[in-house]
Amino acid sequence: MSTWFSKQLGDGVLAFAPKEQIQAMFPPLFAAAARPVEMAVFTRHELDGRLQCEVVAYFSPAAEALARQLDAQTCEKPSPTELDLLAGKPDCWAVLFPERSSP
Repeated sequence: MSTWFSKQLGDGVLAFAPKEQIQAMFPPLFAAAARPVEMAVFTRHELDGRLQCEVVAYFSPAAEALARQLDAQTCEKPSPTELDLLAGKPDCWAVLFPERSSP
């Protein structure tokens, strides 16, 4: 299980509601999966040549059930640079991004 997922949530203002939705949906799925440290959702503000930044959510492979419920698309593992943890345990950083020295 190594497939990551991503979903565009909109610009900084519009992303507020989808981020809240993810945070509300995550806990029951996390509990049902026995709270694995490798289950997490991250966000990053990305420009990619646009005038306004787009907030993108990245779902770890262990968060696949949530990603699929939200119609997220498969993607490459994101770089940990400028990622923010949206849902999951803080110690997920060491498991999911061992190359990163500190959160």
